Amino acid sequence: MAVCLGSFMFIVDTTIVAVALPSVAGGLHTSLSGLQWVANVYTLVLAVLMLPAGSLADRYGHRAAYLAGLAIFAAASAGCALAPDAAALIAARAVQGIGGAAMAVTAFSLIGAVYQGPAMRTAMGVWGAVSGLGGAAGPMLGGALTAWLGWRAIFLVNLPVALVTIALTVKVIGRGERAARPVSLDLPGMALFAICAGALTAALTRAGTDGWGAAPVLAGLAAALAALAAFIALEPRRRHPLLDLRLFREPAFSAVMVCVLASSAAFACLIYTSVWLQSSVGLGPVRAGLALMPMALATFAVSTLSGRRVPPRVAVGGGLLLSGIGCALQAHLDAGSGASSITFGLVVTGAGVGLMIPAMGTAVMTAAPPERRGTAAGAMTTFRQLGQTLGVAALGVLFQNSPHDTAAGLDRVYLAAAITGLTAAALAFTALRRAS
Repeated sequence: MAVCLGSFMFIVDTTIVAVALPSVAGGLHTSLSGLQWVANVYTLVLAVLMLPAGSLADRYGHRAAYLAGLAIFAAASAGCALAPDAAALIAARAVQGIGGAAMAVTAFSLIGAVYQGPAMRTAMGVWGAVSGLGGAAGPMLGGALTAWLGWRAIFLVNLPVALVTIALTVKVIGRGERAARPVSLDLPGMALFAICAGALTAALTRAGTDGWGAAPVLAGLAAALAALAAFIALEPRRRHPLLDLRLFREPAFSAVMVCVLASSAAFACLIYTSVWLQSSVGLGPVRAGLALMPMALATFAVSTLSGRRVPPRVAVGGGLLLSGIGCALQAHLDAGSGASSITFGLVVTGAGVGLMIPAMGTAVMTAAPPERRGTAAGAMTTFRQLGQTLGVAALGVLFQNSPHDTAAGLDRVYLAAAITGLTAAALAFTALRRAS
Protein backbone atom coordinates (compact mmCIF):
# COMPACT_ATOMS: atom_id res chain seq x y z
CA MET A 1 0.00 0.00 0.00
CA ALA A 2 2.77 2.44 0.93
CA VAL A 3 4.67 1.80 -2.32
CA CYS A 4 1.57 1.82 -4.52
CA LEU A 5 0.27 5.06 -3.03
CA GLY A 6 3.55 6.89 -3.60
CA SER A 7 3.94 5.46 -7.09
CA PHE A 8 0.40 6.45 -8.01
CA MET A 9 1.08 10.01 -6.90
CA PHE A 10 4.31 10.57 -8.81
CA ILE A 11 3.01 8.85 -11.97
CA VAL A 12 -0.22 10.86 -11.93
CA ASP A 13 1.90 14.01 -12.03
CA THR A 14 3.43 12.98 -15.37
CA THR A 15 0.04 13.44 -17.07
CA ILE A 16 -2.16 15.44 -14.67
CA VAL A 17 -1.11 18.75 -16.22
CA ALA A 18 -2.29 17.67 -19.68
CA VAL A 19 -5.86 18.92 -19.22
CA ALA A 20 -4.86 21.83 -16.97
CA LEU A 21 -2.39 23.51 -19.35
CA PRO A 22 -4.94 25.86 -20.98
CA SER A 23 -6.08 27.03 -17.54
CA VAL A 24 -2.47 27.40 -16.35
CA ALA A 25 -1.64 29.48 -19.43
CA GLY A 26 -4.57 31.78 -18.72
CA GLY A 27 -3.89 32.03 -15.01
CA LEU A 28 -0.21 32.87 -15.44
CA HIS A 29 -0.76 35.02 -18.57
CA THR A 30 1.63 33.10 -20.77
CA SER A 31 1.41 31.24 -24.05
CA LEU A 32 0.36 27.61 -24.17
CA SER A 33 3.44 26.69 -26.20
CA GLY A 34 5.64 28.29 -23.55
CA LEU A 35 4.14 25.97 -20.97
CA GLN A 36 5.23 22.86 -22.85
CA TRP A 37 8.15 22.80 -20.43
CA VAL A 38 5.72 22.44 -17.50
CA ALA A 39 5.10 18.92 -18.78
CA ASN A 40 8.58 18.32 -20.20
CA VAL A 41 10.79 19.46 -17.34
CA TYR A 42 9.23 17.02 -14.86
CA THR A 43 9.75 13.96 -17.02
CA LEU A 44 13.17 15.22 -18.16
CA VAL A 45 14.46 15.55 -14.59
CA LEU A 46 12.99 12.14 -13.81
CA ALA A 47 14.84 10.65 -16.77
CA VAL A 48 18.15 12.34 -15.95
CA LEU A 49 18.10 11.47 -12.25
CA MET A 50 16.72 7.92 -12.29
CA LEU A 51 20.12 6.25 -12.61
CA PRO A 52 21.86 8.45 -10.01
CA ALA A 53 18.90 7.95 -7.67
CA GLY A 54 19.25 4.20 -8.06
CA SER A 55 22.94 4.39 -7.12
CA LEU A 56 22.17 6.54 -4.10
CA ALA A 57 19.42 4.15 -3.01
CA ASP A 58 21.83 1.22 -3.24
CA ARG A 59 24.33 3.15 -1.14
CA TYR A 60 22.15 4.69 1.58
CA GLY A 61 19.14 2.37 1.68
CA HIS A 62 15.97 2.18 -0.37
CA ARG A 63 13.61 3.06 2.48
CA ALA A 64 15.56 6.21 3.32
CA ALA A 65 15.66 7.24 -0.34
CA TYR A 66 11.92 6.64 -0.71
CA LEU A 67 11.12 8.79 2.32
CA ALA A 68 13.45 11.55 1.14
CA GLY A 69 11.80 11.49 -2.26
CA LEU A 70 8.35 11.80 -0.71
CA ALA A 71 9.42 14.80 1.36
CA ILE A 72 11.01 16.59 -1.61
CA PHE A 73 8.01 15.83 -3.80
CA ALA A 74 5.58 17.27 -1.23
CA ALA A 75 7.61 20.46 -0.77
CA ALA A 76 7.92 20.96 -4.53
CA SER A 77 4.18 20.39 -5.00
CA ALA A 78 3.53 23.25 -2.59
CA GLY A 79 5.93 25.38 -4.63
CA CYS A 80 4.03 24.55 -7.83
CA ALA A 81 0.71 25.50 -6.25
CA LEU A 82 2.09 28.85 -5.06
CA ALA A 83 4.02 29.69 -8.26
CA PRO A 84 3.50 33.36 -9.24
CA ASP A 85 4.63 32.92 -12.84
CA ALA A 86 5.56 30.33 -15.46
CA ALA A 87 9.28 30.37 -14.62
CA ALA A 88 8.61 29.60 -10.96
CA LEU A 89 6.19 26.83 -11.90
CA ILE A 90 8.69 25.22 -14.25
CA ALA A 91 11.41 25.42 -11.59
CA ALA A 92 9.16 23.83 -8.97
CA ARG A 93 8.21 21.09 -11.41
CA ALA A 94 11.91 20.35 -11.86
CA VAL A 95 12.28 19.91 -8.10
CA GLN A 96 9.23 17.64 -8.17
CA GLY A 97 11.16 15.50 -10.63
CA ILE A 98 14.01 15.12 -8.12
CA GLY A 99 11.66 13.66 -5.53
CA GLY A 100 9.85 11.59 -8.12
CA ALA A 101 13.10 10.00 -9.29
CA ALA A 102 13.89 8.77 -5.77
CA MET A 103 10.36 7.43 -5.37
CA ALA A 104 10.38 5.69 -8.74
CA VAL A 105 13.55 3.63 -8.41
CA THR A 106 12.93 2.64 -4.80
CA ALA A 107 9.39 1.45 -5.49
CA PHE A 108 10.71 -1.47 -7.56
CA SER A 109 13.45 -2.16 -5.04
CA LEU A 110 11.16 -2.21 -2.02
CA ILE A 111 8.75 -4.60 -3.74
CA GLY A 112 11.68 -6.84 -4.74
CA ALA A 113 13.00 -6.86 -1.18
CA VAL A 114 9.66 -7.92 0.33
CA TYR A 115 8.37 -10.41 -2.27
CA GLN A 116 10.10 -13.32 -3.99
CA GLY A 117 9.20 -15.78 -6.74
CA PRO A 118 5.53 -15.99 -7.77
CA ALA A 119 4.58 -13.57 -5.01
CA MET A 120 6.79 -10.91 -6.57
CA ARG A 121 5.12 -11.42 -9.94
CA THR A 122 1.71 -10.92 -8.34
CA ALA A 123 2.94 -7.85 -6.45
CA MET A 124 4.36 -6.40 -9.66
CA GLY A 125 0.99 -6.99 -11.30
CA VAL A 126 -0.78 -5.01 -8.58
CA TRP A 127 1.86 -2.28 -8.75
CA GLY A 128 1.56 -2.23 -12.53
CA ALA A 129 -2.21 -1.86 -12.33
CA VAL A 130 -1.94 1.06 -9.95
CA SER A 131 0.84 2.68 -12.00
CA GLY A 132 -1.02 2.26 -15.25
CA LEU A 133 -4.15 3.73 -13.73
CA GLY A 134 -2.13 6.66 -12.40
CA GLY A 135 -0.62 7.53 -15.75
CA ALA A 136 -3.84 7.21 -17.71
CA ALA A 137 -6.14 8.73 -15.07
CA GLY A 138 -4.01 11.85 -14.63
CA PRO A 139 -5.96 13.86 -17.23
CA MET A 140 -9.28 12.98 -15.60
CA LEU A 141 -8.09 14.01 -12.15
CA GLY A 142 -6.49 17.14 -13.55
CA GLY A 143 -9.67 18.09 -15.37
CA ALA A 144 -11.90 17.63 -12.34
CA LEU A 145 -9.62 19.52 -9.97
CA THR A 146 -9.04 22.32 -12.47
CA ALA A 147 -12.75 22.82 -13.19
CA TRP A 148 -13.89 22.69 -9.58
CA LEU A 149 -10.99 24.13 -7.57
CA GLY A 150 -8.63 25.75 -10.07
CA TRP A 151 -5.37 24.54 -11.62
CA ARG A 152 -3.35 25.03 -8.41
CA ALA A 153 -5.37 22.23 -6.81
CA ILE A 154 -3.68 19.61 -9.03
CA PHE A 155 -0.53 20.23 -7.02
CA LEU A 156 -2.03 20.90 -3.58
CA VAL A 157 -3.73 17.50 -3.59
CA ASN A 158 -0.29 15.89 -3.39
CA LEU A 159 0.36 17.22 0.12
CA PRO A 160 -2.08 15.07 2.13
CA VAL A 161 -1.31 12.04 -0.04
CA ALA A 162 2.42 12.45 0.58
CA LEU A 163 1.96 12.81 4.34
CA VAL A 164 -0.16 9.66 4.52
CA THR A 165 2.38 7.76 2.42
CA ILE A 166 5.27 8.88 4.64
CA ALA A 167 3.39 7.70 7.73
CA LEU A 168 2.60 4.32 6.14
CA THR A 169 6.19 3.85 4.98
CA VAL A 170 7.62 4.54 8.42
CA LYS A 171 5.14 2.12 9.98
CA VAL A 172 5.16 -0.87 7.63
CA ILE A 173 8.51 -0.93 5.80
CA GLY A 174 11.56 -2.02 7.75
CA ARG A 175 14.81 -0.09 7.62
CA GLY A 176 16.71 -2.88 5.86
CA GLU A 177 20.45 -2.83 5.30
CA ARG A 178 22.70 -0.70 3.19
CA ALA A 179 24.68 -2.18 0.35
CA ALA A 180 27.50 -4.44 1.52
CA ARG A 181 29.94 -2.36 -0.57
CA PRO A 182 29.58 1.41 -0.94
CA VAL A 183 28.47 2.34 -4.45
CA SER A 184 30.62 5.11 -5.95
CA LEU A 185 28.76 7.83 -7.79
CA ASP A 186 29.66 8.22 -11.45
CA LEU A 187 29.61 12.03 -11.56
CA PRO A 188 31.08 12.34 -15.10
CA GLY A 189 28.52 9.83 -16.38
CA MET A 190 25.70 11.75 -14.68
CA ALA A 191 26.82 15.01 -16.25
CA LEU A 192 27.13 13.55 -19.76
CA PHE A 193 23.76 11.81 -19.55
CA ALA A 194 22.11 15.02 -18.31
CA ILE A 195 23.66 17.04 -21.15
CA CYS A 196 22.55 14.48 -23.74
CA ALA A 197 18.95 14.23 -22.51
CA GLY A 198 18.55 17.94 -21.86
CA ALA A 199 20.07 19.09 -25.15
CA LEU A 200 18.05 16.60 -27.19
CA THR A 201 14.77 17.56 -25.49
CA ALA A 202 15.49 21.28 -25.91
CA ALA A 203 16.34 20.78 -29.59
CA LEU A 204 13.15 18.83 -30.30
CA THR A 205 11.06 21.39 -28.44
CA ARG A 206 12.56 24.30 -30.39
CA ALA A 207 12.21 22.44 -33.70
CA GLY A 208 8.43 22.67 -33.45
CA THR A 209 8.51 26.47 -33.59
CA ASP A 210 11.86 27.39 -35.17
CA GLY A 211 12.26 24.57 -37.71
CA TRP A 212 14.94 21.91 -38.02
CA GLY A 213 17.42 24.26 -39.66
CA ALA A 214 17.47 26.80 -36.85
CA ALA A 215 20.85 27.34 -35.18
CA PRO A 216 19.65 26.51 -31.62
CA VAL A 217 18.12 23.24 -32.88
CA LEU A 218 21.25 22.17 -34.73
CA ALA A 219 23.43 23.15 -31.78
CA GLY A 220 21.26 21.14 -29.40
CA LEU A 221 21.35 18.06 -31.61
CA ALA A 222 25.13 18.33 -31.96
CA ALA A 223 25.58 18.71 -28.21
CA ALA A 224 23.34 15.71 -27.54
CA LEU A 225 25.24 13.55 -30.04
CA ALA A 226 28.62 14.55 -28.64
CA ALA A 227 27.52 13.90 -25.06
CA LEU A 228 26.10 10.50 -26.03
CA ALA A 229 29.33 9.49 -27.76
CA ALA A 230 31.37 10.56 -24.76
CA PHE A 231 29.01 8.69 -22.41
CA ILE A 232 29.33 5.46 -24.42
CA ALA A 233 33.10 5.78 -24.49
CA LEU A 234 33.38 6.59 -20.77
CA GLU A 235 31.02 4.13 -19.09
CA PRO A 236 32.92 0.87 -19.83
CA ARG A 237 36.01 2.38 -18.18
CA ARG A 238 34.27 3.34 -14.93
CA ARG A 239 34.58 1.03 -11.94
CA HIS A 240 30.99 1.76 -10.94
CA PRO A 241 29.33 3.03 -14.14
CA LEU A 242 26.08 4.93 -14.12
CA LEU A 243 24.77 2.43 -16.68
CA ASP A 244 26.41 -0.92 -17.37
CA LEU A 245 26.32 -0.93 -21.17
CA ARG A 246 27.15 -4.64 -21.24
CA LEU A 247 23.54 -5.30 -20.27
CA PHE A 248 22.50 -4.36 -23.78
CA ARG A 249 24.38 -7.36 -25.18
CA GLU A 250 21.53 -9.48 -23.82
CA PRO A 251 18.65 -9.47 -26.35
CA ALA A 252 16.00 -9.88 -23.66
CA PHE A 253 17.20 -6.81 -21.77
CA SER A 254 17.37 -4.75 -24.95
CA ALA A 255 13.83 -5.87 -25.82
CA VAL A 256 12.54 -4.67 -22.46
CA MET A 257 14.18 -1.27 -23.01
CA VAL A 258 12.58 -1.00 -26.46
CA CYS A 259 9.25 -1.79 -24.85
CA VAL A 260 9.74 0.89 -22.23
CA LEU A 261 10.60 3.56 -24.78
CA ALA A 262 7.73 2.68 -27.09
CA SER A 263 5.13 2.44 -24.33
CA SER A 264 5.88 6.03 -23.34
CA ALA A 265 4.70 7.31 -26.73
CA ALA A 266 1.11 6.45 -25.84
CA PHE A 267 1.23 8.63 -22.72
CA ALA A 268 2.93 11.44 -24.66
CA CYS A 269 -0.06 11.50 -27.02
CA LEU A 270 -2.35 12.41 -24.11
CA ILE A 271 -0.91 15.93 -23.92
CA TYR A 272 -1.92 16.78 -27.48
CA THR A 273 -5.17 14.81 -27.32
CA SER A 274 -6.22 16.99 -24.40
CA VAL A 275 -5.38 20.18 -26.30
CA TRP A 276 -7.45 18.96 -29.27
CA LEU A 277 -10.41 18.01 -27.09
CA GLN A 278 -10.52 21.45 -25.50
CA SER A 279 -9.50 23.70 -28.40
CA SER A 280 -11.23 21.98 -31.34
CA VAL A 281 -13.97 19.79 -29.88
CA GLY A 282 -14.86 22.43 -27.30
CA LEU A 283 -14.91 20.25 -24.20
CA GLY A 284 -14.22 21.62 -20.74
CA PRO A 285 -11.50 20.17 -18.49
CA VAL A 286 -13.81 17.62 -16.82
CA ARG A 287 -15.36 16.34 -20.04
CA ALA A 288 -11.95 16.22 -21.71
CA GLY A 289 -10.66 14.13 -18.81
CA LEU A 290 -13.67 11.84 -19.02
CA ALA A 291 -13.05 11.36 -22.75
CA LEU A 292 -9.59 9.98 -21.92
CA MET A 293 -10.80 7.66 -19.14
CA PRO A 294 -11.30 4.58 -21.37
CA MET A 295 -7.53 4.27 -21.62
CA ALA A 296 -7.17 4.44 -17.83
CA LEU A 297 -9.83 1.82 -17.21
CA ALA A 298 -8.44 -0.56 -19.82
CA THR A 299 -4.91 -0.17 -18.45
CA PHE A 300 -6.05 -0.88 -14.90
CA ALA A 301 -8.15 -3.91 -15.83
CA VAL A 302 -5.55 -5.57 -18.04
CA SER A 303 -2.65 -4.87 -15.64
CA THR A 304 -4.54 -6.46 -12.77
CA LEU A 305 -5.08 -9.70 -14.72
CA SER A 306 -1.95 -9.94 -16.84
CA GLY A 307 0.51 -9.73 -13.95
CA ARG A 308 -0.51 -13.23 -12.91
CA ARG A 309 -1.66 -14.92 -16.09
CA VAL A 310 0.40 -13.77 -19.09
CA PRO A 311 4.04 -14.88 -19.47
CA PRO A 312 6.38 -11.84 -19.52
CA ARG A 313 7.80 -12.53 -22.99
CA VAL A 314 4.29 -12.65 -24.47
CA ALA A 315 3.21 -9.52 -22.63
CA VAL A 316 6.22 -7.45 -23.74
CA GLY A 317 5.75 -7.77 -27.49
CA GLY A 318 1.99 -8.18 -27.34
CA GLY A 319 1.55 -5.03 -25.32
CA LEU A 320 3.56 -3.02 -27.83
CA LEU A 321 1.54 -4.48 -30.67
CA LEU A 322 -1.78 -3.56 -29.08
CA SER A 323 -0.52 -0.09 -28.19
CA GLY A 324 0.54 0.54 -31.78
CA ILE A 325 -2.76 -0.74 -33.16
CA GLY A 326 -4.66 1.45 -30.70
CA CYS A 327 -2.79 4.57 -31.81
CA ALA A 328 -3.43 3.66 -35.46
CA LEU A 329 -7.16 3.36 -34.73
CA GLN A 330 -7.16 6.95 -33.47
CA ALA A 331 -5.43 8.33 -36.57
CA HIS A 332 -8.54 9.16 -38.60
CA LEU A 333 -9.47 12.62 -37.37
CA ASP A 334 -10.86 15.58 -39.29
CA ALA A 335 -12.66 18.82 -38.53
CA GLY A 336 -15.89 16.93 -37.79
CA SER A 337 -14.42 14.39 -35.38
CA GLY A 338 -15.56 14.31 -31.76
CA ALA A 339 -14.46 12.68 -28.53
CA SER A 340 -16.12 9.39 -29.46
CA SER A 341 -13.82 9.10 -32.50
CA ILE A 342 -10.91 8.07 -30.27
CA THR A 343 -12.71 5.95 -27.67
CA PHE A 344 -12.09 2.51 -29.17
CA GLY A 345 -8.48 3.35 -29.95
CA LEU A 346 -7.93 4.51 -26.36
CA VAL A 347 -9.28 1.19 -25.06
CA VAL A 348 -6.94 -0.84 -27.28
CA THR A 349 -3.96 1.38 -26.40
CA GLY A 350 -4.75 1.12 -22.69
CA ALA A 351 -4.95 -2.66 -22.94
CA GLY A 352 -1.51 -2.74 -24.53
CA VAL A 353 0.01 -0.50 -21.87
CA GLY A 354 -1.62 -2.58 -19.14
CA LEU A 355 -0.20 -5.75 -20.64
CA MET A 356 3.34 -4.37 -20.67
CA ILE A 357 3.75 -2.79 -17.25
CA PRO A 358 3.78 -5.88 -14.98
CA ALA A 359 5.97 -7.82 -17.43
CA MET A 360 8.63 -5.12 -17.58
CA GLY A 361 8.90 -4.82 -13.83
CA THR A 362 9.08 -8.57 -13.30
CA ALA A 363 11.74 -9.05 -15.97
CA VAL A 364 14.01 -6.33 -14.61
CA MET A 365 13.73 -7.24 -10.93
CA THR A 366 14.26 -10.96 -11.61
CA ALA A 367 17.42 -10.33 -13.62
CA ALA A 368 19.01 -7.84 -11.23
CA PRO A 369 21.21 -8.93 -8.30
CA PRO A 370 19.81 -7.80 -4.95
CA GLU A 371 22.59 -5.30 -4.28
CA ARG A 372 22.01 -3.55 -7.63
CA ARG A 373 18.23 -3.50 -7.75
CA GLY A 374 18.15 0.25 -7.34
CA THR A 375 20.44 0.73 -10.33
CA ALA A 376 18.48 -1.78 -12.42
CA ALA A 377 15.19 -0.12 -11.56
CA GLY A 378 16.79 3.21 -12.38
CA ALA A 379 17.72 1.97 -15.85
CA MET A 380 14.17 0.91 -16.68
CA THR A 381 12.46 3.94 -15.21
CA THR A 382 15.01 6.19 -16.90
CA PHE A 383 14.11 4.79 -20.29
CA ARG A 384 10.41 5.13 -19.50
CA GLN A 385 10.63 8.77 -18.48
CA LEU A 386 13.11 9.65 -21.20
CA GLY A 387 10.77 8.06 -23.73
CA GLN A 388 7.88 10.16 -22.48
CA THR A 389 9.94 13.36 -22.43
CA LEU A 390 11.31 12.84 -25.92
CA GLY A 391 7.87 11.69 -27.07
CA VAL A 392 6.20 14.92 -25.93
CA ALA A 393 8.93 16.98 -27.60
CA ALA A 394 9.12 14.98 -30.86
CA LEU A 395 5.36 14.58 -31.28
CA GLY A 396 5.01 18.29 -30.54
CA VAL A 397 6.90 19.02 -33.76
CA LEU A 398 4.23 17.16 -35.72
CA PHE A 399 1.38 18.73 -33.77
CA GLN A 400 2.62 22.32 -34.08
CA ASN A 401 3.05 22.04 -37.85
CA SER A 402 -0.73 22.57 -38.10
CA PRO A 403 -1.44 25.43 -35.65
CA HIS A 404 -4.87 26.12 -37.17
CA ASP A 405 -5.89 22.48 -37.66
CA THR A 406 -5.31 20.54 -34.46
CA ALA A 407 -7.16 17.51 -35.83
CA ALA A 408 -4.62 17.14 -38.64
CA GLY A 409 -1.77 17.66 -36.20
CA LEU A 410 -3.12 15.06 -33.80
CA ASP A 411 -3.64 12.69 -36.70
CA ARG A 412 0.09 12.83 -37.44
CA VAL A 413 0.89 12.38 -33.75
CA TYR A 414 -1.14 9.17 -33.62
CA LEU A 415 0.39 7.85 -36.83
CA ALA A 416 3.92 8.44 -35.53
CA ALA A 417 3.08 6.74 -32.23
CA ALA A 418 1.52 3.80 -34.10
CA ILE A 419 4.61 3.32 -36.28
CA THR A 420 6.81 3.51 -33.20
CA GLY A 421 4.79 0.90 -31.34
CA LEU A 422 4.46 -1.54 -34.22
CA THR A 423 8.14 -1.30 -35.17
CA ALA A 424 9.23 -1.79 -31.57
CA ALA A 425 6.87 -4.77 -31.24
CA ALA A 426 8.58 -6.49 -34.16
CA LEU A 427 12.00 -5.85 -32.67
CA ALA A 428 10.93 -7.03 -29.24
CA PHE A 429 9.39 -10.25 -30.51
CA THR A 430 12.55 -11.01 -32.46
CA ALA A 431 14.89 -10.37 -29.53
CA LEU A 432 12.77 -12.37 -27.10
CA ARG A 433 12.55 -15.31 -29.49
CA ARG A 434 16.32 -15.42 -29.92
CA ALA A 435 16.83 -15.21 -26.17
CA SER A 436 14.43 -18.04 -25.37
